[in-house]
Amino acid sequence: MFLLEAIAPFMTLNELAVLVMFLTFIFLLFRGIPVAFALVGVSLIFALFAEIFLDPFRSSFRDVIEFDRTGIDYQRLSVLSGRLFGNIVKNPVLVALPMFIYMGLMLDQSGVAQRMMHAMQKLFGGLRGGLSLTVLLIGIILAASTGVIGASVTLLGVMALPAMMKQNYSKPIATGTIASAGTLGILIPPSIMLVIMSDQLAISLGDLFMGALFPGLILGGLYIAFIVIYGLISPGAMPPPEKTEEVGWPVVKEVLLAVVPPMFLILLVLGSIFAGIATPTEASGLGAFGATLLAAVNGKLSFAVLRDVGRSTLNTAGYIVGIFLAANFFALVLRRYGGDEIVQNHVLGAFESPYMIVLFILLIVFLLGFLLDWIEITIIIMPLMLPIILGLELAVPGFDQVQDPSVVWFAILVAVTLQTSFLTPPVGFALFYLKGVCPPGVTLAHIYKGVIPFVLLQLTGLAIVFYFPALTTWLPSVAYGN
Repeated sequence: MFLLEAIAPFMTLNELAVLVMFLTFIFLLFRGIPVAFALVGVSLIFALFAEIFLDPFRSSFRDVIEFDRTGIDYQRLSVLSGRLFGNIVKNPVLVALPMFIYMGLMLDQSGVAQRMMHAMQKLFGGLRGGLSLTVLLIGIILAASTGVIGASVTLLGVMALPAMMKQNYSKPIATGTIASAGTLGILIPPSIMLVIMSDQLAISLGDLFMGALFPGLILGGLYIAFIVIYGLISPGAMPPPEKTEEVGWPVVKEVLLAVVPPMFLILLVLGSIFAGIATPTEASGLGAFGATLLAAVNGKLSFAVLRDVGRSTLNTAGYIVGIFLAANFFALVLRRYGGDEIVQNHVLGAFESPYMIVLFILLIVFLLGFLLDWIEITIIIMPLMLPIILGLELAVPGFDQVQDPSVVWFAILVAVTLQTSFLTPPVGFALFYLKGVCPPGVTLAHIYKGVIPFVLLQLTGLAIVFYFPALTTWLPSVAYGN
């Protein structure tokens, strides 16, 4: 009782319960509990707490502790099955999720990236920083045709890192380039993160795909500019090779032949959406078919490949859907405690300016990216922030075509911010994907040091998108207007 009386002047007990829910969840994650199990466990514990201690018909404890009514008990939680069935199992947008995952995994098996790496090395290899430029260009192309981060980072690491080490590249700049190039797939469409955001924010997936294209290309351009400038300032970090092949039409022709197949896949997916031929969900099926066709053309398609890609797709999609189910449970209990209103009131009360509120939300997302994966942040935090964004008077141009342009702009801002979560320890998955394929002598310290300038470049790209919101809404207005 003394502790409760001490806390009372600073926060209500409902606020304390919401805070403890989040802290307990993060604690369980750091204890190594799988995300879905941690979400469900915390939800069950706090549902039990509400049923035993906060139900006035069950306990006299409520006469002592003044919580707002939660309305939680295990019988009422039966409504969760209906929500899960309607929001997830029958959701047509989420059908695109396994298709895009399959497309990315199959493309990695098709040999397309290896052909591009071999051809572009001949084209740019003689330049200072040529290998880094090759990695970034391949990363941009892979991002626009896969959207699977783990596969892209691992593939680029296996293909490029040994060549960079042989050419005496600086270990931080080599690892930083590969890790950052591989993470572009989470932003440049088709992106599985954008698919989930579309579902959580109830906005057009086509609008998000088109809205993310320019910001993704801007980030890629910033990376390329950095490599060029860094090569001029510190030439010893990216030395040119001693022997280079003369660049002529045969080399250019080889590059074109290597680039055309993935560009065909990009045209098949994004072009069909742009032209209005297919919905994003239908385009995901076209992309899966196109990736399979490329693997067959390159002689890489076999029953073993289909089996491995199918299993990996099932594992990844199952992991995401499992978190979906658990996060819905967590969100239901959180809302019964008034967590959505508590979070919204605190965020709205932080600043008067609506744009400062947006920046404050992005800061929260950036900091959470150090601790949580993008999936948890997208599923739990985004729905809490949606009413706030809808209530703010944000002057985001919709060009009379884009429905809820402020939400599209906000979603892309969050997507750019979450891209940094792949490069920031301790949960930066791209860092550990890369470390798993690094040759001896390349340590996590080298990787951490190498990603710092690219995180700063991502924040620079975030600032550009923040100050020029039309970058996220103009293309949807002409390509996929509602």
